[in-house]
Amino acid sequence: MGVVLGTDERWQLVDRERASLADLLEGLSPEEWATPTRCGDWRVRDVAAHLTVAARYSYAAVIREFVRARGNVDRMIHDSAVREAALPVEETVANLRSIIGSRRLAPGTTPREPLLDVLVHGQDIALALGRDRVMPAIAARDAAERVWAMRFPPRPWPLPRARLVATDVEWARGEGEEISGPISALLLLLTGRTAAAGPHLVRGCAGGGSSGQCWLGGEPSAAETTGALGDGSG
Repeated sequence: MGVVLGTDERWQLVDRERASLADLLEGLSPEEWATPTRCGDWRVRDVAAHLTVAARYSYAAVIREFVRARGNVDRMIHDSAVREAALPVEETVANLRSIIGSRRLAPGTTPREPLLDVLVHGQDIALALGRDRVMPAIAARDAAERVWAMRFPPRPWPLPRARLVATDVEWARGEGEEISGPISALLLLLTGRTAAAGPHLVRGCAGGGSSGQCWLGGEPSAAETTGALGDGSG
């Protein structure tokens, strides 16, 4: 199997991720829906609402949102999610279920973005709630490869100056000091979720750790504290 998934297989994974996330959301209490996440000022309900936007908004609706945000894409992504999050949570879950099977893309994005979006934001929700959410390794590898090679939409996160090596699937990129761990943790690292990724990663560490290795730690990155994915879909 190649690093990059075929289109049909990728969409099947998107559908499964959307369905399982809807199942998780359906059982949340009002307090859990209001839980803050690391995506700026977004709560769980804002992140969940954001995941329903790209596949539901027409191009005309996107243009209206863009004008409303005065041409600021980040503001458009943020504000559209917050407005959608004002809906009853039952409607947010229904909206997420309604896009299972949808192949609609946000303007300016590729078929690679929906999988990246639901994987990483699914983790944002799960981490905020203290829940474990397993990320399929082949899906995470496809998303990690997308982030690594991303040119347009522009990648909002700088690539680590290191050699990243997955320990659960065949995937390695970059040069320099080695950082290794599950591909799911490497994907979180690549998308700026350093604090979430760190406990699951090790790096070569001269003079420290057993066998010359150290756990990779770190404070929340700018991507975690200022907002969501900047891939055109959040």
